Amino acid sequence: MTNDQKNLLLDVGRRVVSREAEALSKLNASLDQSFADAVQMILNATGRVIVCGMGKSGHIGRKIAATFASTGTPAHFVHPAEASHGDLGMMAAGDVVLVLSNSGETPELADVISYTRRFQIPMIGVAGRINSTLLNQADVSLVLPAAEEACDQGIVPTTSTTMTLALGDALAIALMEHRKFTPENFRQFHPGGKLGAQLSTVNDLMHRGDELPFVESGSKMSEALLTISQKGFGVAGVLDSNGTLLGAITDGDLRRHMQGLLDLTADEVMTRDPRTIASTAMAQEAVAVMNTMKITCLFVQDAPDQTPVGILHIHDCLRAGVA
Repeated sequence: MTNDQKNLLLDVGRRVVSREAEALSKLNASLDQSFADAVQMILNATGRVIVCGMGKSGHIGRKIAATFASTGTPAHFVHPAEASHGDLGMMAAGDVVLVLSNSGETPELADVISYTRRFQIPMIGVAGRINSTLLNQADVSLVLPAAEEACDQGIVPTTSTTMTLALGDALAIALMEHRKFTPENFRQFHPGGKLGAQLSTVNDLMHRGDELPFVESGSKMSEALLTISQKGFGVAGVLDSNGTLLGAITDGDLRRHMQGLLDLTADEVMTRDPRTIASTAMAQEAVAVMNTMKITCLFVQDAPDQTPVGILHIHDCLRAGVA
């Protein structure tokens, strides 16, 4: 391939992105009260959001339904053709149906539209023609602004599907923020993969119980060294008689007290008031603290005067894919 041919392809790519970006700007400017009405309709639903679309709109619909479901709005996708062969039964009173069609005249959607009208199931229509059958029948109409498709022939669904996807995202995020949906809520629906790992809490990853490397205040360093070796964290926490964390003995502390180490007590060697972290904190926050302080462990403590409930090692975070 020549450089001229490569430059031509680059021009095409930039033209496509430019057209779609322009279309999104038009969509942004076109949003009106109907958008808020659609959000309110979904909030009022006692059932699920049923998303329907045919062809490319169907592919976009599946993504929108998945985004709804993962952000606190129960939803699923129903294929219009399958709906005509029994899957209309997946729609029920209390649901809201979101129907996608750029033309608003997709024949395969006729049975879905008819079913929602017959059984008074609220319907939100998304289409590019305000006088289309879909939008004339819809309880709330969301009109896509006129925008040319990315191809010069204007026949490949590109710009229109981008706008539909963005509109679906806008609905999902508006619902999410209205419900004050938190990262912790999101993790309940998305525990796997890198994103799930990033949303892990300290409580999810920490060690607890008999695994914890603790010695009592006043213990001899021979006992502290045995605890450090047996527990395998390279650190030991020093507790008073009430179980309060007084300090931590680290590798650095041992090096600083090499001379006569075994003649000392844990209290004489430890670093007092070590940095701790709450069990409810995000694991990413713990990693940031360890990186900043150049340490490998954090004791987990939910209040200054409470006994530590766990310990988190940087390796626990790395294994979980947090760092």
